[in-house]
Amino acid sequence: MSARFPAARAVRAIVAAACTWIPSAWSQVPAAAAPVPASSAPAASEPTFENSNLDASLFYQLLVGEIELSASEGSTAYLVLLDAANKTKNEQLYKRSVDMALQIRAGGPALIVAQAWRKALPTSRVAHRYLIELLVALNRSSETAEPLRSLIRLTPPAEQASLIANLPRLFERTGDRSLIPELLTDALQPYTDAPETAEASLVAIGRSWQAAGDSARALDFARRAHARDAGAEGAVLLALELLPTTADAEPIVQGYLKAKPQASAVRMFYARALGMSQRYLEAVTQVDRVTRDDPAPSAPWLTLGALHLELRQPEQATVAIKAFIDRLESAPPVGNPAKPASATPPADIAGESVVESQDRGLTQAWLMLAQAAEQQGDFKSAEAWLAKVEAPARALEVQVRRASLLARQGRLPEAIELIRRAPQASDEDARAKLLAEIALLRDARQWAQASETLQRANDHFKDDPDLLYEQSMMAEKLNHIDEMERLLRRVIALRPDHEHAYNALGFSLADRGLRLPEAKALIVRALELAPGEPFITDSLGWVEYRLGNLDEAITQLRRAYQSRPDPEIAAHLGEVLWVSGQREEARRILREGKRRDQTNDVLRETVVRLKVNL
Repeated sequence: MSARFPAARAVRAIVAAACTWIPSAWSQVPAAAAPVPASSAPAASEPTFENSNLDASLFYQLLVGEIELSASEGSTAYLVLLDAANKTKNEQLYKRSVDMALQIRAGGPALIVAQAWRKALPTSRVAHRYLIELLVALNRSSETAEPLRSLIRLTPPAEQASLIANLPRLFERTGDRSLIPELLTDALQPYTDAPETAEASLVAIGRSWQAAGDSARALDFARRAHARDAGAEGAVLLALELLPTTADAEPIVQGYLKAKPQASAVRMFYARALGMSQRYLEAVTQVDRVTRDDPAPSAPWLTLGALHLELRQPEQATVAIKAFIDRLESAPPVGNPAKPASATPPADIAGESVVESQDRGLTQAWLMLAQAAEQQGDFKSAEAWLAKVEAPARALEVQVRRASLLARQGRLPEAIELIRRAPQASDEDARAKLLAEIALLRDARQWAQASETLQRANDHFKDDPDLLYEQSMMAEKLNHIDEMERLLRRVIALRPDHEHAYNALGFSLADRGLRLPEAKALIVRALELAPGEPFITDSLGWVEYRLGNLDEAITQLRRAYQSRPDPEIAAHLGEVLWVSGQREEARRILREGKRRDQTNDVLRETVVRLKVNL
């Protein structure tokens, strides 16, 4: 007898679930309320009741459908609900029928239900959307043209721009994205000239070209949208997404910021894109503007500090990072003070609590302050900042920074031993430790020992592009040019988008005056992969110099130096200016480079070779 009870309880649970769902589904079915005489009308404060036209037969039909679905009879459950939907023309029943079909992974039947739904309720935008999404999921995107046009027509004019802007998301899962631009172009043709929808339509088509892998056409539509309205947000967001692959998108961003100079969010996105391209000086200009327009938010100050560190400007970095800490620590308490201390703190969009996010920010700030102190040679302060870091997840990073402090004080063996003793919880930690050790050896100019360590690392981590790249750089330092080229070509074979491998090979050839046309082609390819990257732009200027094109060389080198005033770029620009007769400017550039880093080998060799009196 006891074996029957679980089944009985299961049936009761199914009935309860069905009865919970049915009233909400039925709320949109017109009720057949009995007329109420005026004299017996209820008072305003009394609850009113309406009789539903859900009769016993239909209720039983809905209940059977839910029970069959719960009893793994989904193949017939959705048909029961579809029959009920066809009888009543109820939108919620159609939706439930589609959901049932999808629950049993029956895409074809779900599509049939959606088609019946749209036919029964031709003005339902929900039905249209379900139909389009199902066609896309079933790789039948080419059939969405007609329902797509219909959906836009049914949407109220005030909501059309928002709908159009979100259309590319409907096609994110399509199997062949090359079909979508033409499809959207056709559907949106009537809306690309209307003032209310033109910008959204052009951007939507542009995004479809971006998804199809055609950045040039995507940029063309972004330009057209921007030309209609320089303050159009959709156009600038598309341009920011295109910026890492095409520098030609940058004028759109700059035009938008000129039209809306207070747009801090866009300015920060722009700074991030500049930073990813190592255009740190330009990124600093953008973030500095944000902090001046609104100094209260903490996050931009941390970004500003990180950029100054990359530019080896530790004093400015320290000021910015401390400003971040001050704002973080002076922020009002998180959460409701009336709640008990054990209450769960609110979470941010990544699922991390605000308290955890603040702790992570402080940890990052302390690590950066340690780096700034190290750059100034203040090793005691650097260690004091590192001592504040207690996060277990950052233990390896702290050890690496401590090792760097030891190496900077001439205690390289101790530094290496400290890294080797650092805990490792995964292969990734082991790899990070090897890279850190190699960096110490490289900075100490221990090329041969670094090369041997890299060889061991490559034996353990087979065909790791980053380790192979590092090994090629050590081969170059040892003047093993053939080995360097072999390794770099292996990196390119493993990762055809490794811009630094193309650049390193091209620059090494150019610097030695070897195969200059090939060297230039390699560098141009690197710039295609990383538009505007200063060191690659510097390489292009250097190969132009080697080819005898002084004017073009100066143009490219100035562009690189303005983006990132690095001592090595200063050395190249200074040499070309010196050779072209612009000696006062050359002295100024070389002097600036020396102020930033007096130990830079390339800069020192250039000054000595040219016999420049700084």
